[in-house]
Amino acid sequence: MNTCYWIWYFGDFELYHAMKQNFSRIERGYGWPAFWKSEGFRNRVAFRREYYLERETAFCVYSGAVGYVLAGDKKYPFGEKIVCGPGKIKISVHAGCIETFPSIYVKGEVIYSDGTWQVEDYGNPPVKAGYSRYFTDENQNPSCWDYSEDVYLPVSVEACGGGLLYEFETELTAVLEIKDKKGYRPLRVCCGESREEALDREHCYYSWIPDARTGRCPRCAVRYAFIPDCQEKELEVKAIHQYVDIPVKAQFCSSDGLVNQIWSVAEHTFKLCSGIFFIDGIKRDKWIWGGDAYQSFFVNQYLMSDRDINRRTLLALRGNDPMTTHINTILDYTLYWILSIKIHYEAYGDLPFIEQIYPKMQSLMAFCEGQRDEHGFLTGRQGDWIFIDWADLDKEGALCAVQMLYAECFRTMAVLCRRLGKDSAISDGYQEKYELLKKNINEFYWDSSKGAYIDSFASGKKHVTRHANIFAVLFDIADKGQKERIAENVLFNDGIARITTPYFKFYEMDALCKMGYLEEVLVRIREYWGGMLEQGAVTFWEEYDPDVPEEEQYDMYGDKFGKSLCHAWSASPIYLLARYFVGLEITDPVRGEYVVHPHLEYFDTLDCILPVGDKTVHIIWDGKELKII
Repeated sequence: MNTCYWIWYFGDFELYHAMKQNFSRIERGYGWPAFWKSEGFRNRVAFRREYYLERETAFCVYSGAVGYVLAGDKKYPFGEKIVCGPGKIKISVHAGCIETFPSIYVKGEVIYSDGTWQVEDYGNPPVKAGYSRYFTDENQNPSCWDYSEDVYLPVSVEACGGGLLYEFETELTAVLEIKDKKGYRPLRVCCGESREEALDREHCYYSWIPDARTGRCPRCAVRYAFIPDCQEKELEVKAIHQYVDIPVKAQFCSSDGLVNQIWSVAEHTFKLCSGIFFIDGIKRDKWIWGGDAYQSFFVNQYLMSDRDINRRTLLALRGNDPMTTHINTILDYTLYWILSIKIHYEAYGDLPFIEQIYPKMQSLMAFCEGQRDEHGFLTGRQGDWIFIDWADLDKEGALCAVQMLYAECFRTMAVLCRRLGKDSAISDGYQEKYELLKKNINEFYWDSSKGAYIDSFASGKKHVTRHANIFAVLFDIADKGQKERIAENVLFNDGIARITTPYFKFYEMDALCKMGYLEEVLVRIREYWGGMLEQGAVTFWEEYDPDVPEEEQYDMYGDKFGKSLCHAWSASPIYLLARYFVGLEITDPVRGEYVVHPHLEYFDTLDCILPVGDKTVHIIWDGKELKII
């Protein structure tokens, strides 16, 4: 039996659900839609497929849109059985919808909907239809995602603060359900990632009055729930955790108990932030950010190896052409989008998807090339946000770290053009631009007296931070001698401001691993992520500075409890441990080929299962013998 899918215009499903995701933020009683351009979905499309039928066959088209089916030269309404054949026949389905993106489901033994259908929007050439493995039933509605659910009961209930504090075993993305034995009362429920947040009625991010009919509160991040003015015997409270069921394929077990715990908490953190898309965190923003997603692609490769969430996230971030603003309004996040496609290819060899998205890669690069200065450096436009990291960077003029990302984009384009079999003149052109930009970076930003790259040459300050120098190592902008000087003068120099976000801590440790400093990286993983565990973390945080007083650890952005305590970019130990310590490297994603170079000196025993595309590899070290199965 063939699998029928709901189908739509390629990318529209992602744009619609991205809009819902980016509009879902609620903060202290008011909604906060994302502050960047929202891409619209197409509301009028036509699906087409041609068949040569050996015998008579029947099919039916289902859709929530307005429209009709054209089979040969005859029109039919949706939902009606259509009989046709034998012989050649053209099927066209015309669909329009105002509220959401048009989608159809074609059910039949021979004529059925899948990714082989073409779809057009009357303004551009036809493209292959989009579809999802999650939508294969005629009774589904692709504009509504049906989450999987698990029910959690409180592990403790404490009378305090004039009410009851409910604690769940870990942080969840959940709908709270409150049943009052006295009958419905408009009780207020204060939710928090931490105990302190839930008890703070004024500053907690989420406080709800349960629905009078269902007793339910809206879905939100919760570990603690505080209900003032009530007694335990009056209430029944449960959390209905809602999630996208993406199976974890990896297992990690070593002789180091702390490292095992760090992996486990990172896994839970990452799973919570992996839904329809990769989002930054589950409490505050819940938005799809390009920089957060870029790091998620690294972790996904070694934990879930789910290419579909990569695809959905990439399509949601990029939006439609013409491109008029940077992704998330952040110049460097635009560049991460190109680099994310390279990471996706290296993990899965997914050339059909890259072929589909290639025109958007080209137009994005053209958009950036219109924002260069006389040296070829990318400067952005007035109003563009250059992030890189929460750090004191000298951002006057063209920023060095941005140029390194930009150079890697040119190299990525050259590589993927060759993989796709594009005209060699195109790939050669990107390669030439890469070489020229790399040359100019070293000419204008490398400072021999400091033995490091400076942030900016325009200001004359010759300010050195870790960020550009880390990218110089990661993207091979620096040669061997320069890398050695960077290690001495920057990476192991306490005089250079340290990195406090897990976001850039990942890049720093990735660079150290590439340079062979694995022992130092393991120490930092144990200290930094272990430090959060000592603070009571059950998921890893957006930022952690061990020097900050305990009573201020949850503050960020000048906002009490503004820090996300479950943030995707803090799950990076999974990638570092799998890629460098277990030593799994995918060498040919198309063929599923890999090598394993484990560093067994750091563990007495090791028992790991890691994904390689759709397969897995089992690495076992008992202290004497290494087995790779």
